[in-house]
Amino acid sequence: MNNKIKLMQLADALSNATINNGAALTPEIIEEDLQVLQVLIQDREEFPVYVTIDDSQILCVSYLWQEQEIIPEQREALLEALLSLNIPMPLSSFSKIGHQYIIFGALSTRSDTDAILHEIATLSDNTLEAIELMAEYLK
Repeated sequence: MNNKIKLMQLADALSNATINNGAALTPEIIEEDLQVLQVLIQDREEFPVYVTIDDSQILCVSYLWQEQEIIPEQREALLEALLSLNIPMPLSSFSKIGHQYIIFGALSTRSDTDAILHEIATLSDNTLEAIELMAEYLK
């Protein structure tokens, strides 16, 4: 089965799902050519989770802040804090793509819908926690 079909099936499976706090999910394929699924979480719409599937992994990503949003004098402290959080933050890691900071989690392509749903919920929770914890470093 190709990855595009897997992503469409995942979108269908998540369309009636809720996360642990009862919030409903709204999945939508937003980049059909790039095969990106955007998952909006009720009451957290400003921090969607983006899901892609390739031959080696299912990747879930949430955007945090951009480089220009960091207080310049606090940048080194922010990076140190992010590195320190990488281990204790469950199922998520921090990275940077260009000028955009992200938080992400990866799963096996053999993961079932429940595992993917758990990753999306955890990543959403971790996104909110990261933004709260890093607020002192941001403008």
